[in-house]
Amino acid sequence: MEITKNQVDDLNIELTIALKGDDYAEQEKKRLAAYRRNADFKGFRKGMVPAQLVKRVYGDQALVEAVNSVLSEQLDKFIKDNDLHILGEPLASESQKEIEWKDGADMEFKFDIGLSPEINLDVTSADKLTLYRIKPTDEARDAMKKNLLNQYGDFQETESAGENDYVIVDFKQEGKTVEGAYVSIDKVEGEAREKFLGSKAGDSFDVDVAATFTNETDRASMLRLKKDELAGLDPVWNATIVNAKTFVPAEESQETYDKIFGKDVVKTPEEFDAKVAERLENNYRQESDYRLSRDLRNYLVDKAGVKVPEAFLKRWLLENNSEKYTKEDIEKEFDGFLADFRWQLVRGSLMKKLDLKVEDKDIHEAAKAYAAYQYAMYGMGNVPEQILVDAANEMLHDERRVRDLAENVENEKVIAAVKEVVTLEEKEISETAFRDLK
Repeated sequence: MEITKNQVDDLNIELTIALKGDDYAEQEKKRLAAYRRNADFKGFRKGMVPAQLVKRVYGDQALVEAVNSVLSEQLDKFIKDNDLHILGEPLASESQKEIEWKDGADMEFKFDIGLSPEINLDVTSADKLTLYRIKPTDEARDAMKKNLLNQYGDFQETESAGENDYVIVDFKQEGKTVEGAYVSIDKVEGEAREKFLGSKAGDSFDVDVAATFTNETDRASMLRLKKDELAGLDPVWNATIVNAKTFVPAEESQETYDKIFGKDVVKTPEEFDAKVAERLENNYRQESDYRLSRDLRNYLVDKAGVKVPEAFLKRWLLENNSEKYTKEDIEKEFDGFLADFRWQLVRGSLMKKLDLKVEDKDIHEAAKAYAAYQYAMYGMGNVPEQILVDAANEMLHDERRVRDLAENVENEKVIAAVKEVVTLEEKEISETAFRDLK
């Protein structure tokens, strides 16, 4: 056996493994013996099939398995002996010549190996970044107050339907009735729009549902039919307006305050305004912190000057995801993947240098925080602790979710540690200017 290393560049190796027949003969013999022990051939007792017959039937398969086993063993040994930090797994070289699979023959295999770059990144107070502080305005506070009241508002009956209202309709056709269908005025198309707009309880008119509600999924749902039942349907129905409803924001009241902030946290309009201002400033702080985290990440990756074997990575991604992605897909998404991958390498390096660790309790707390975030998205901001604990425990049964949570914790730990070291120069900025930042 002869192994030849060709160091293409700092991050790419082409490895040639030349095998003689003797290098894989013992492995081939073992595999043929295993096939013979388990072979079930008509006319022979199990395990007593003639060796030549077994070789004739299973010889090619045993040969390939034996050679691949030796190659895998030699690749692993080479990587370990040379203390290589590789990316992905070795790939068959693009310069590999076609192999003639013949028992006892000499064979030559070429492999491409992509190497992980060595990262040695120091972070000090000499590293300076801008920490943006968004300046709240009266207009922004008023807008948040309006949004909060809208969030807890509701639809109420109105005399006639406006542009942003909806109506409850009974649709009738000979032999068919659909009661209580919800029709949003902004979804009505064509000539029928004039009939629905301004309609009142008791109004009745004919409508071509196919021309008026062109989205087949919505139309089928409205008429409580299957989508494939629409084709043979007479599109003209009589529509009778049961009532019209309009959205009304929540009024400022103790009930509304309790829904938004929890019971008796806010009791007066002045306290409501103060809480709105506090929430706005908290939102701005979170946006500012997220921006700083993103800027830090980009700064650290640029400072580290992370270089990776891009061509190798593209091939590796394609070979390991060929059922999901094409070469064109990989090319299209590669820049995003590369940015994340470089950050993973830098993050991993800093975890070691700063002696940071992700512990089980960190992942559990991250799961609870994510559960709280999900509930908050549905307007539930004061969820009992036990519910969050139960939701977190459920998440931790999902290995993929655990990996994602662990990665998020790593991000937070590295960014938090770096913030303590670098120099942050605060800069006040308007919301508009902040949104325009690249």
